[in-house]
Amino acid sequence: MAPKPDLFGGAAAARKSAKPAPAKGTPGENGYTAADIEVLEGLEPVRRRPGMYIGGTDEKALHHLFSEVIDNAMDEAVAGHATFISVEMEPGGYISVSDNGRGIPIDPHPKFPKKSALEVILTTLHSGGKFGSKAYSTSGGLHGVGVSVVNALSEHLEVEVARGQRLYKQSFSRGKPASELEDLGAVHNRRGTKVRFVPDKLIFGVNAHLKPQRVFAMTRAKAYLFAGIEVRWQCAPELLAGIDGVPEKESFKFPGGLKDYLAATVTGRPLLTTEFFAGKVEADPGPGAVEWAIGWAEDGDSFIHSYCNTIPTPDGGTHEAGLRGALLRGLRSYADLTGQTKRFKDVTSEDVMSGCVALLSVFIREPEFQGQTKERLSSAEATRLVEQLIRDPFDHWLANSPAQARRLLDRVIEVAEDRIRRRSEKGTLRKTATRKLRLPGKLADCTQDTAAGAEIFIVEGDSAGGSAKQARARQNQAVLPLRGKILNVANAGADKLANNQQLADLLLALGCGTKTSYREEDLRYEKVIVMTDADVDGAHIASLLVTFFYREMPNLIRGGHLYLAVPPLYRITQGATTVYARNDAEREKLLATTFKGKKVDIGRFKGLGEMMPQQLRETTMDPKRRTLLRVEIAEDDEIETRAAVERLMGSKADARFRFIQEHAQFVNELDV
Repeated sequence: MAPKPDLFGGAAAARKSAKPAPAKGTPGENGYTAADIEVLEGLEPVRRRPGMYIGGTDEKALHHLFSEVIDNAMDEAVAGHATFISVEMEPGGYISVSDNGRGIPIDPHPKFPKKSALEVILTTLHSGGKFGSKAYSTSGGLHGVGVSVVNALSEHLEVEVARGQRLYKQSFSRGKPASELEDLGAVHNRRGTKVRFVPDKLIFGVNAHLKPQRVFAMTRAKAYLFAGIEVRWQCAPELLAGIDGVPEKESFKFPGGLKDYLAATVTGRPLLTTEFFAGKVEADPGPGAVEWAIGWAEDGDSFIHSYCNTIPTPDGGTHEAGLRGALLRGLRSYADLTGQTKRFKDVTSEDVMSGCVALLSVFIREPEFQGQTKERLSSAEATRLVEQLIRDPFDHWLANSPAQARRLLDRVIEVAEDRIRRRSEKGTLRKTATRKLRLPGKLADCTQDTAAGAEIFIVEGDSAGGSAKQARARQNQAVLPLRGKILNVANAGADKLANNQQLADLLLALGCGTKTSYREEDLRYEKVIVMTDADVDGAHIASLLVTFFYREMPNLIRGGHLYLAVPPLYRITQGATTVYARNDAEREKLLATTFKGKKVDIGRFKGLGEMMPQQLRETTMDPKRRTLLRVEIAEDDEIETRAAVERLMGSKADARFRFIQEHAQFVNELDV
């Protein structure tokens, strides 16, 4: 009988090993010893890997530093200890945020008696007053890393604290104390905290600086999110040269909160509902509160801007799921009361959200986010909280506004019926002159009746879709956002293709059918424009879309209808002059010719969603200034074209691997 194997590498395995362990202090295999193990202390991990804490070192991450500081000030206001917040942008890249709250504690910390609590908070990760529930019942800071990360990534940071009628100050440089805590003496009529910092150019680049227009918008949004708080803004005049719409000085206070915010956001747009459904309810027992402002627009363009503890959550999350559930169940209940149960039976939450313009703000204890940058809320209790607190007020709003409720109910049922009908149809007709056609998905359609001159932009993601919707010319430009990478039709089966909702929405929007059922006369747009980010992921998505059109709608390409947009990668500014570069080569050419050694500000766009609508319009969507690439099929060698698509996009991975091996030497020659 064979001996039983020692599966767990125990004594038997040890006895069989003839290789002695290396002596203490001697190199092991490959020279790997204890001396190779690094231990990063203090804030050094943040400076080594800033992306782990703020998502990167691009413009979005740079402005996240400001978010962390103003969020702390807002936490003081939400907790009832501050009545105003001041933001000031100074020459030299400095920005300061101050409040009249309690002020950061300056007494010695019990665990580190030789340091003040202020120094511990500024120089130690995972330190702060928001882990328990005594100092803050709800807050945006959860991990105790926010202001310490700002300190780590700042060339210089100073904090002033007014507590007990005395003023204290301490300075820091790249995360380390540059001075001791100073007692500056007695002060009267002042309390709270002031944080002043300048981002570190070693981390963000020599040309990186906070943008006044972006900081101004972020500052004003905070005033809307907490009704009654006063937010003061000030910016050095020299920073505003060539910038429109940003004042040197202004003070914000919005008693109406989100209702005022929504009114300002949708000004000039026709609304299906003449009054907003808005309110604020606190949970009983608390803590926890929900504030909302909701309307429905005639033009079908939808958005939800959501927040948790005043932190923006652009990727949504569980609180938005609760809102959708409350609205769907409320309308279903109203349909039952009015005898329209049968008509409403196929309505989904997506039908209810068609044309919905909504702002949602929740306050909960110890929320859970996906990642330190807090872009998506994942707290399961937020769904239940929002649905419970909004449902009853929505029922009352519908009952008290029967005319609005009927219009909304009819609209939602119409959207659902259109969705179901189009799913079973092969094509769709363009809207008539008297009735706008309701299309499925997130399509923001244009207003003109004919296909001649009409354009549809296919963009990746809701963020880019939101910018494109604001940048477009509504008369003749439509926008259809897609969620991430679409199905690769070159290696997908017919069942996957038939059941893919994104491609179904795209086909319904175009209305012209596929393959042998393609009908040129039913195509709803003269130009179909694929508009993706100017990076590798964007190129991949564009490749998938071009493959889809080539395989399923080749006659659309042959008819000259398919185009690729060419968004810029860089924005180069010198004084009042701004130009855009599509790639590195064009950037270098512009620097050598247009600016000829002058000092310039170079910004790199991370994606379409990072561009201001005005920038997206003038660089990529305005027919007078944009660049489009028309997609064509090489008809003289169509066999090779089909073979190339199959080789690069088909199901045989070994063919792609061989192609990469054969062409890898040419990668450095690509003009990216």
